[in-house]
Amino acid sequence: MKKFVSMLLTVVMILSLTACGSTGSGSGSKNNKVKAGFICLHDENSTYDKNFIDAAIAACDEMGIEYLIKKNIPEGQECYEAACDLAEAGCNFIFADSFGHEDYMIEAAKEYKDVQFCHATGTKAHTEGLDNFHNAFASIYEGRYLAGIAAGMKLNEMIDNGEITADQAKMGYVGAFTYAEVISGYTSFFLGARSVCPTVTMEVTFTGSWYDETAEKEGANKLIEDGCVLISQHADSMGAPTACETAGVPNISYNGSTASACPNTFIVSSRINWEPYFKYAMDCVANDKAIDTDWTGSIATGSVELTDLGTAATPGTKEAIEDAKAKMEAGTLHVFDISTFTVNGETLNSYMADVDSDPAYEKDTEVIVDGYFKESGDGFRSAPYFDLQIDGITLLDMKF
Repeated sequence: MKKFVSMLLTVVMILSLTACGSTGSGSGSKNNKVKAGFICLHDENSTYDKNFIDAAIAACDEMGIEYLIKKNIPEGQECYEAACDLAEAGCNFIFADSFGHEDYMIEAAKEYKDVQFCHATGTKAHTEGLDNFHNAFASIYEGRYLAGIAAGMKLNEMIDNGEITADQAKMGYVGAFTYAEVISGYTSFFLGARSVCPTVTMEVTFTGSWYDETAEKEGANKLIEDGCVLISQHADSMGAPTACETAGVPNISYNGSTASACPNTFIVSSRINWEPYFKYAMDCVANDKAIDTDWTGSIATGSVELTDLGTAATPGTKEAIEDAKAKMEAGTLHVFDISTFTVNGETLNSYMADVDSDPAYEKDTEVIVDGYFKESGDGFRSAPYFDLQIDGITLLDMKF
């Protein structure tokens, strides 16, 4: 009877895992030291989550690691329950992909001390002080800056062709929330564009959701109606790119190429490649090595990538991007160089950022060093904390 009950519980556990996710095992030589679990806010319909899912499967396949994936897990108690399910299923490496998952992953980490819990975009690993909870991100602002160069090149082409005047070089940006991660992203994109098109301005609208195709499409259309001649985004559906294709407006997407769906308007896309981190962290688990509390990938580590250019890209864009990329890797180009932007008409020589998360969100760390704002991965923590509102960018909606 006990044996039957045990078998029944095993079947129930498997069903609970596969009902909202998937299971698999690596195709290489079997690695029995690691069993990986992944928790995703949405599923493959979200470009953000698909980027994680594809990287997780690729890393596990290459390393021969069995894995379980839970999809469509909200940023609430459901995340804690999902993490516990994975731990009970034998996973000793568990990763969650959304900002709001963090507190629930910490709760699970405190309960399952022999399991390594890792989390993307979070801020609390270095203040929680748990040996089995870690944050990870990548310097995607580098990729967004490079994508901005592609945008600026396109604006220059439109000016040269007489399609717009220099003072009509206005971009639009569809953002999810007014979090530092989004602010850092749209600011770096703008600075990249302005590095080659000095007259550019930008308007930003917010949807209040990471994934809302209708709101993202409406946001893009609102920006186009307001005179924006090129659109980018930090949101996870095809809403904005398809709106651009319909309107014939050039588009820079995020987390993957939209060339097939938007053949006439796609320029380029930036993304974080999570494979290097997954391989690194799972190798640490396999070999009983400590995982970095805050890990940040970069262009140099292969963690920040741009897609191939689309047909809407301007000739010479590839060369301009490669030149800037080489300077980034050499340390001679810093995305947030304080000489390249102002706040309320003034250059900042000092700024205290909210790096050490606490309930009051206190500004606790000086982040302007050696003439530039040292954003995430440059010394303080993995998740972005650039939250300045610089001149040249107009926010249309701050309620999120």
